[in-house]
Amino acid sequence: MNTKANPEELYDAIVVGSGISGGWAAKELCENGMKTLVLERGRMIEHVKDYHTMNMDPWDFPYKGNLPLKEQQKQMKQARTGYTTDEGHRHFFVNDLKHPYNEVKRFDWIRGYHVGGRSIMWGRQSYRLSDIDFEANKKEGVAVDWPVRYEDISPWYDKVEEFIGVSGENLGLEQLPDGKFCPPMELNCAEEDLKGKIASNYDDGRLLTIGRAAHITGTKAYKGLGRTACQFRNRCMRGCPFGGYFSSNSSTLPTADETGNLTLRPNSIVSQIIYNPETGKADGVEIIDAESKDKIVYKSKVVFLCASAIASAAILLNSKSERYPNGMGNDSGELGHNIMDHHFKAGAFAKVPGFEDKHYKGRRPNGIYIPRFRNVGGVTDQKTFKRGYGYQGGASRSNYNEVVAELAYGEPLKEAITEPGGWRMLLMGFGECLPYHENKMTLDYDNLDEWGLPTVTFDAEWKENEYEMRKDMVKQAMDMLEKAGYDEVEPWDDPGAPGLGIHEMGTARMGRDPKTSVLNGNNQIHTVPNVYVTDGAFMTSASCVNPSLTYMAFSARAANHAAQQIKNDA
Repeated sequence: MNTKANPEELYDAIVVGSGISGGWAAKELCENGMKTLVLERGRMIEHVKDYHTMNMDPWDFPYKGNLPLKEQQKQMKQARTGYTTDEGHRHFFVNDLKHPYNEVKRFDWIRGYHVGGRSIMWGRQSYRLSDIDFEANKKEGVAVDWPVRYEDISPWYDKVEEFIGVSGENLGLEQLPDGKFCPPMELNCAEEDLKGKIASNYDDGRLLTIGRAAHITGTKAYKGLGRTACQFRNRCMRGCPFGGYFSSNSSTLPTADETGNLTLRPNSIVSQIIYNPETGKADGVEIIDAESKDKIVYKSKVVFLCASAIASAAILLNSKSERYPNGMGNDSGELGHNIMDHHFKAGAFAKVPGFEDKHYKGRRPNGIYIPRFRNVGGVTDQKTFKRGYGYQGGASRSNYNEVVAELAYGEPLKEAITEPGGWRMLLMGFGECLPYHENKMTLDYDNLDEWGLPTVTFDAEWKENEYEMRKDMVKQAMDMLEKAGYDEVEPWDDPGAPGLGIHEMGTARMGRDPKTSVLNGNNQIHTVPNVYVTDGAFMTSASCVNPSLTYMAFSARAANHAAQQIKNDA
């Protein structure tokens, strides 16, 4: 890829961030003929070449991948996910000592600073928002109304799904719109059993399906660097050499590069957007070279912020001028506020009797999904909480983890660990968080990072609506497993703190009124129309589904809007 950025050149567009949103913005801009500079604060990651652990087995790592205490201490906040205890992919998560942040209340800010961002490590669950989501704020008098509806975004969902490859099953549900899917992955026998029992035990619309995952299945060819069908290795977080799942590195960035319009500059920390008071627009951005710490200005006709909800808001808050003393586009005072995430880890476990003669092949990188069945009308409406939740999870057969030392030694133990254990089922709720103005992030200018930039301080928490929803998440999971006739049904409720869902949203929300929102319906800052924000910052409400597909659809839509504006102004 071309990495020779030129400070003397006027680019058509600058894209800040190379992850899920930035990759899509770059692809669409470049395909529209726009000379585009992508700025990534982290190091270069080349597809396949830089996935150095992609084929390693546990015995290939020192200590089977476990980390010495000194190494663990570099990622104490990243470790809240449980991911950074694995030597196979911990290098894709930031060093907390090098990239600190502050917490008034606990917030788990999980980051990956490198080309491709978190598109390398994401969970790949891909669901559309519906008009139930887009209309909820207005109907309930919560926060502000979305300035768009499903019909505005539906064709962009189509485009994204057809490009990235999403396996799944169409269901005809209003709350979970159908999509353009490649063949669904298979449920195993225990999951099929629960699917049938849910269908026979309930008449409130609940059902079980396979997750909709951004993994290629079937025989259709997908554009990118040698992309092929998922191999069911389930080593996704290490980087997929087959391109079997969607990432910027395998898909959008190489597609953008093919046009000849892309320049990608790694190690480029954007400190601020430069405002021109004469035009009322942005002239470009200032960066700090991550290695040399030199400051450089790059100029462009439009700027896309795709650095993640928190990082993009931080850049805007730090982009101060006489016109915007409190941060670019912050006339409403909403910039940095309304932080949302999804609350999860609430549900139930159970043992599934029978099926001892059955097992499964491969390591399916996907689980089950039970779509939202609360507050979608009629008998589903609840009095104790607004919005809803879905369930993720699945069934598996354990091996030696059911064998304890007290039970057997010697030959009996050797025999026991060669036999698979019984089937277990997990249902884990995944719920919507309401947008609360007081859930916010701010900049701390008294605590600077090593590049002289202010650090982020979080002040956000779950509130009554989320806690009331969690009670129902646990109750209904137990009810479904008990009615299925399963054994040893156990409740689970570990609320944790915002951030751990890694779906931070809302810090520069869209809206119809500049007095109460930061962005308009095209993802433009209301008062600085050549600045677009298309990562999770724009979300006006959270829905209960994984949001990445929505980020991609809005990014593609906004990039095409920007390209048309540039062409009209030419």
